[in-house]
Amino acid sequence: MNVQPAVAGAKILSLGDYQPANVVTNADLAARMDTSDEWIRSRVGIASRRIAGPDETVPDMAVAAGGKALAASGLAPAEIDLVMVATCTMPTPIPSAAGQVATRLGIASPGAYDLNAACAGFCYGLSAAASAITSGQARNVLVVGAEKLTDWIDPNDRSTAIIFADGAGAAVVGPARTPEEVGVGPVAWGSAGESVDLITIPSRTGFLGQEGQAVFRWATTALAPVALEACEKAGIAPAELAAFIPHQANLRIVEAIARRLGATNARVADDIVEAGNTSSASIPLALARMAARGEVRSGDPVLLLGFGAGLTYAGQVVLCP
Repeated sequence: MNVQPAVAGAKILSLGDYQPANVVTNADLAARMDTSDEWIRSRVGIASRRIAGPDETVPDMAVAAGGKALAASGLAPAEIDLVMVATCTMPTPIPSAAGQVATRLGIASPGAYDLNAACAGFCYGLSAAASAITSGQARNVLVVGAEKLTDWIDPNDRSTAIIFADGAGAAVVGPARTPEEVGVGPVAWGSAGESVDLITIPSRTGFLGQEGQAVFRWATTALAPVALEACEKAGIAPAELAAFIPHQANLRIVEAIARRLGATNARVADDIVEAGNTSSASIPLALARMAARGEVRSGDPVLLLGFGAGLTYAGQVVLCP
């Protein structure tokens, strides 16, 4: 058997992000539906969002973000053993995005699969990557969150068209040789399957719909304890966090969870204001953009918290690469 040597854990080596060029403002939406900038900002906190072009696909965006992460890692494509794409918006279930992404990035014959945990997908993927590395099944893993939600949104439905957007974020995860290097903490995760019907796409040709108020109540009451559990598992107090990056679902949800968490010294991601809700892409997008702006620095402890359709949730503390 050819199993990689045991390591202490895993760490994020690099990040990458991609957003489509097309910016759609609240004023653009108000010109074609019954809404306004004030109405949208007051309910979800969004000012603008990025929308992919008609010929731009989930794999296209995943390749763009994954390619940036791979280049920043300093690794050769041959050093990546596993590629995962977290997504819930592929147009068909077969073929998967991951195999296409790997091939287009020159990564030959890696393990490759898609993962659907909706908006929690990137956190699920990060945990799976860390486990693969720690168990010796992979040396380095590319994890991408990529979504083209606008393929699944009724453009005239103001309850969803104002919220959802497109984009991709990625991370290369590699081995931590010593306990001090470990940069992906234990995951705190779970699901609330009894509420599966709160966010649905009813058919192959249907549009995404959600019970917005019920989702809001669930997110603002059930998820702060999950965030605290992730901190406890990592052995860190919320006040020690440099940043808190929850899924960018709704600015009011983000702010409510942050208040309950008590991360008094942490920068709280508000990427949703300019990016909209990009499901599994929102957390890696926000982390990459915060790092690029210098709002978090290498080695800073950051709490990630994904949650969404399913209902699924997952969180872990990571060190910024």
